[in-house]
Amino acid sequence: MKIGVVTFPGSLDDVDARRAAAVAGAEAVALWHGDADLHGVDAVVLPGGFSYGDYLRAGAISRFAPVMETIIKKAGEGLPVLGICNGFQVLCESHLLPGALIKNHHRKFICKDQPLRIENNRTAWTSDYDANHEITIVLKNQDGSFVADEATLDRLEGEGRVVARYLGNPNGSYRDIAGITNERGNVVGLMPHPEHAVNPLCSSADGGRLFESAAAALVA
Repeated sequence: MKIGVVTFPGSLDDVDARRAAAVAGAEAVALWHGDADLHGVDAVVLPGGFSYGDYLRAGAISRFAPVMETIIKKAGEGLPVLGICNGFQVLCESHLLPGALIKNHHRKFICKDQPLRIENNRTAWTSDYDANHEITIVLKNQDGSFVADEATLDRLEGEGRVVARYLGNPNGSYRDIAGITNERGNVVGLMPHPEHAVNPLCSSADGGRLFESAAAALVA
């Protein structure tokens, strides 16, 4: 099992994501934004940070990186892809997921332990959770408010594609949405950071189960 983690200029949490993949029992592979070769990985994580300084819009430049051309193609073929925070923004900019992430409604950077409810446990990244399982993981962002038009929101709700919902909305996300998936369930975007919650000594191990879900799915 190989889980690749992409590093963009400005990525901050790529090392943490590789460690989380290793803790889950996978071989963590470093992927470079300028290299279109995925080097045989079985899943990909787009990590948090401020890729390209969040110029233009968060994730807008990273969407055109050579590695993303391959990821977009492979995601369409079923490759499991997880976008965390800035990675979620890149997935939306790449049109692998609908909607957009904009400035928090209070216009401030936020960093806190955040309770969530996992509402869809049928994706490649959430199968190790029970439905409606409540977890606590770190949230840290300034462009974390998920927005979409009403038709898109209704479709996400109706198709069960809301993966995680905030318990207490910290950033103004529409309908308390913290994470969503594509129709197939292999691409997931999540604004909070599961890679920072893989050890109970660091307040919570709740996030590790996302990586364990992917590792188990790859074995199966």
